[in-house]
Amino acid sequence: MLSDVTQTTDLSSNGAEAPDPSVPHEPAAPLAPRTPGRVHRAWFVAAVTFVTIIGAAAFASLPGLLIEPLHTEFDWSRGTIGFAVSVNLALYGLTAPFAAALMDRFGIRRVVAVALTIISVGSVLTVWMTAAWQLVLYWGVLVGLGSGSMALAFAATVTNRWFVARRGLVTGILTAAGASGQLVFLPLLSWLVEHHGWRPAAVTVSLAALAVVPFVWLLLRDHPADVGLPAYGAETFVPKPAPVTGAARRAVSVLISAARTGPFWLLAGTFAICGASTNGLVKTHFVPAAHDHGMPITAAASLLAVIGVFDVVGTIASGWFTDRFEARRLLAVYYALRGVSLLFLPMLLAPSVHPPMIFFIVFYGLDWVATVPPTIALCREHYGEDSAIVFGWVLASHQVGAAVIAFAGGLARDVFGSYDVVWYASGALCAAAALMALVIRRRPVVAGSIPG
Repeated sequence: MLSDVTQTTDLSSNGAEAPDPSVPHEPAAPLAPRTPGRVHRAWFVAAVTFVTIIGAAAFASLPGLLIEPLHTEFDWSRGTIGFAVSVNLALYGLTAPFAAALMDRFGIRRVVAVALTIISVGSVLTVWMTAAWQLVLYWGVLVGLGSGSMALAFAATVTNRWFVARRGLVTGILTAAGASGQLVFLPLLSWLVEHHGWRPAAVTVSLAALAVVPFVWLLLRDHPADVGLPAYGAETFVPKPAPVTGAARRAVSVLISAARTGPFWLLAGTFAICGASTNGLVKTHFVPAAHDHGMPITAAASLLAVIGVFDVVGTIASGWFTDRFEARRLLAVYYALRGVSLLFLPMLLAPSVHPPMIFFIVFYGLDWVATVPPTIALCREHYGEDSAIVFGWVLASHQVGAAVIAFAGGLARDVFGSYDVVWYASGALCAAAALMALVIRRRPVVAGSIPG
């Protein structure tokens, strides 16, 4: 009901009535951005989405900072802590396709507002935990489920609905929002952990997620038709489709259909390696690995934040490239370069920050999630209107790969006393991902269909 009132208010404020589906051009014409200097509403929606992802990104900045404090305070093994992080990462991915389907059923802002609230609750509950199973429940399950609904499928859904032109660029910008959140929160959270303990940092994550909820509810809109506009770059006005029922059934049916095609498995395999070599490895284990070599936690966290700076540049550039170059070749280049950089990392870790390490941070940062825009583009190319849900499943493989390495990295550190073997293995996996990306064939399909 509140959504309906808000939508009516939007239409009234623009001086137009709700669009009549039988006359698609007339309602949209007075509202379309036809005069020079006027900004299409889609860019405001993209801005709200950007800020929302930044606010939710605080949770992603914390796991790598928690490993040493929790190990010291509770005497939990790094493997145990890594398992909680792996549950978080796995649920983050597995929730994404269902969240994309739920957005089709209940609307983007309802799903996102609930997800942010779950993240906030899960994070603040960790303050009172005393046992490892509570870390798995609060940080692994609750934050994992909430963050999964805030995953990149959210960005893909907004882009698909609101943009026809500039989709690659917008995808790059929204993907970079996660890196921007990392840039904003990592130095602050690392300072809180080092000077005041991990609990104030967990509370900060909770408050950051909760603070974004009003912006989502008041400013985000589900579809261009809610404000009587065509999508950005569209020639005609498209009425808002009816809610799609059976969200879980649709997510599973799309998976079954996509799983019959070769591109899905290649995209899922490459993205699993992407997750293993970023979220699972570097975001989770870079800080403790650098600390093993004598580097202060704050300095190591600051290096991760610098990765976030260059990730913004690299991801937006990748979106621009995706609009102009073949996506599968871009993926091959990105994975090959990432693999090379990871093979050199064990030789660069030292007690202090030196020029070769800075070069690694810049080089790796430019490639951090540059893989996302071409991956989404390939999903859109092969799976049409189901691409957001298909990408949700591809993202699930990303997070499963991240979860495996998050656990394996902690286990390797417990067993071998070093992370070196994990760095080398991830570099080799990236080389395999580069080859897999080249195997993906270009196969445009009719929108809404999945090739057999």
